[in-house]
Amino acid sequence: FDSLPPAHYKETMSTILVWIQQSETKLSMPQVAIAEYEIMEQRLRELKTLQSSLQEQQKSLNYLSTIVENMSKKAPAEVSQRYRSEIEVVLGRWKKLSAQLVENCQKLEELMTKLQRFQNDIKTLKKWMAEVDVFLKEEWPALGDSEALEKQLEQC
Repeated sequence: FDSLPPAHYKETMSTILVWIQQSETKLSMPQVAIAEYEIMEQRLRELKTLQSSLQEQQKSLNYLSTIVENMSKKAPAEVSQRYRSEIEVVLGRWKKLSAQLVENCQKLEELMTKLQRFQNDIKTLKKWMAEVDVFLKEEWPALGDSEALEKQLEQC
């Protein structure tokens, strides 16, 4: 019985696997084009929460790795290999999930910055267009008033 993992190992492994599955599902949701900054902020908050949860789950993952390492010293080779294979699969999914989470956060932050710049550019353009509209609706100077015509030409 020394060579078998404690009961807590199975519970922890099950919890980690469920958490990884749920997180993978959240990250695999199709990314849609979003043009609203508030929605992007909300999605970023969700991703940051998922990152925090990932860090909290790290202790459990470390526990599982330690148990498997200790077991491999005591257990028969086939039992040891089975548990080592199991933890390697979990660690692989964990690393992939972690990398994808970081990548999604960075990408979303970049897109939010671009959207903010774009929205600022639109505001500037609309202001300029409003000024041009006022200018175009001004009364044109009389044909004989060359000084006023030159001034308006410069404004154009």
